[in-house]
Order: sequence, then C-alpha cells, then structure tokens
Amino acid sequence: MDLTIQKTNQSRLPQVDYSNLRFGENFADHMLVMEFDDGQWHKPTIMPYGPISINPSLSILHYGQGVFEGMKAFYTKDGKINIFRISKHYERFKRSCDRMCIPVFDLDTFRELIISLVRVDKEWVPKDKFKSLYIRPLIFGAEEFVGLRAPQRYKFIIMSGPVGSYYATGIKPVSLTTMPDYVRAVVGGVGDAKVPGNYAAALLPTTFAQGKGFTQVLWLDAIHRKYIEEVGSMNICFIINGVLVTPHLSGSILPGVTRDAVIQLAKDWGMPVEERNVSIDEVMEASHKGILQEAFGMGTAAVISSVGKIHHMGNEIVVNNNEFGPIAQKFYDYITSLQHGEVADTHGWCTYID
Repeated sequence: MDLTIQKTNQSRLPQVDYSNLRFGENFADHMLVMEFDDGQWHKPTIMPYGPISINPSLSILHYGQGVFEGMKAFYTKDGKINIFRISKHYERFKRSCDRMCIPVFDLDTFRELIISLVRVDKEWVPKDKFKSLYIRPLIFGAEEFVGLRAPQRYKFIIMSGPVGSYYATGIKPVSLTTMPDYVRAVVGGVGDAKVPGNYAAALLPTTFAQGKGFTQVLWLDAIHRKYIEEVGSMNICFIINGVLVTPHLSGSILPGVTRDAVIQLAKDWGMPVEERNVSIDEVMEASHKGILQEAFGMGTAAVISSVGKIHHMGNEIVVNNNEFGPIAQKFYDYITSLQHGEVADTHGWCTYID
C-alpha cells in the first residue's frame, strides 16, 4: 500500500501505567489519516497522534454524519499480535457508511490500514491477558458547508490505545434498568448502524439510570415499549430454561460482533439458541418461575458482562445470586483465550501479525 509514515520524535509510552489501565484514557503515539475529495480516497498517512484542525462550518459538527468502529488487538502466548475479527467489523462499518451516505473503501484496504497502524504502535499492545489495544476507526463528513446535503469531502482516522476492563468494577455483574419514557432507536432509523447520534441520545437516560445506582439502561422497543433490544454498551442475552435467548436483529439493534461470536459458539457447543422477540415481562416472569438462569451482555469493549440485577417499573429481580454465571464465564474464558492465542481459531476470526 502507498502509505506515508511520519513517526513521533518522542514516545509517550513510558507515561502509561499498564498496571492500572482505564478504558479510553490513553492513546498510542500515532494515528492514521486518509481524506476523500474529488470522488476518490487519497494516499493515507500515519502521523503522530494529536489535534486536527477544523473549522466551525465542518459538516460533521452540524449534521452528525459520521460512523465509527471499535476492535481490539491482543498479544498471544507465542508473541504474535492478534487483531480480532477485522472482516466482521468491516462488514458493519461498510453497512453503517452506506446507511449514512458515506463513500467507503474495500475490505482489503481497511485491513491493511488497520494492520499498518498496529505495526507502527506494536509496543503499545499490552502483554498481559485481559488487556488489549483498542482500535477506533472513524469516518465523517469534512466539508466546510452548512447546507443539508451529503458532503463532497470526508476524513477517515484510525487511533488506538491500551485498555483494561470496560467497567470500572471489572467483570463483576452489572445492574440494568429499563427507561420506558425513552427509546434508543426505531426500525427504519439508524439503530443498526454504529453512528455517534445513537450514543449521544442515550446519555441523558443513562445519566438518570446511573444516578439511581444502575450501571446501564436496558433499552425497550420504541413502539410497544416492552420488547428488549440492547444495553447502552452491548447486546444482551438470557439463559432461560437452558436456552440462549437474544433479541433478533430487527433493524433497530446494533449487530454486535461479539454477539455474533457468542451465537456461533453456542451452536458449536450444542446449546439451543433462539433469536426472537423477548419482552421484559417474559424475563421478569422467568425469574419468578426460577427458570431465568443467567443474563449477560456481549460487546467488543465489555467482552462478556454478567448481569446481576434488572429493574423495571418498580420491580427488581436478582439474576444468579448477583454472581458471574457459569455459562457467561464459559463464553468469557473461551473468547479471551481465543483472542490471546490459547485455543485454535477454527472460524478464521484472528489476524496474526508477527
């Protein structure tokens, strides 16, 4: 690939405390920048991470036309670096760009750009298990124009940084509450695209939920306000009477890459899987009947996050004694072992860099 590399004169790596990594606070030395105009993408550049110059008329600031992704790179037991599920992340990235009317390049280009940046900042990849290099590609309208139309210029950036657990509490079970007065997305909108506005709209109800002592919002559908969709930072599933039940991808739910992995692994292990409508009433009733065995979230950042409590309209249930369940633990152990090269990659999900 025709790529310009401008390396930093002084690395910031010695300033990072790898024994106390918090999610999203540290950024590696370099970023990749590529621009689109005149109907084509131009030569990418890897440069020192830092501020970018923008004007207040930049289109992304006014109309929110942007897409981002999140993936991880891991050190394996034999000293290689594994970038996990690049192709699946690209699939979602492209679908999101198409929905937002953003021109996008092919999978091979996406893969090579990711690999090139990781190679340059390979020393930033944590060597400890359960830690990783979080990779954040983003793309946005970059034309200086405030009229409402698809811009003619775009900017694509990849940045990365070392991370530990997504939640400050580590892998302890999280607590969820519904917020029936608010919705995350509607079918036909952009709920199944990874776009900034979905997360911005969730901030207020999430703040309310956290003010009441809950970790995240358990989103319900926009029409009936009863069918479970997802959690603010991850997809959700329930183990009900031995069956893995997860909301089906209705068009308002983000198609999670970890969700996809969990479903595939469950099928590999002979576990019954149902992708269907699942109401909050069904979950509460299953708990009262004693057949709700576990609930857990699935996401790139959180990996597998056990759910210990669910609150809805004044009623609260405790799941699996508010402990990390054995089925959630099995998925967590397998996926993290796969990411760190400790089990065979039977599905071709890993991209290894020597």
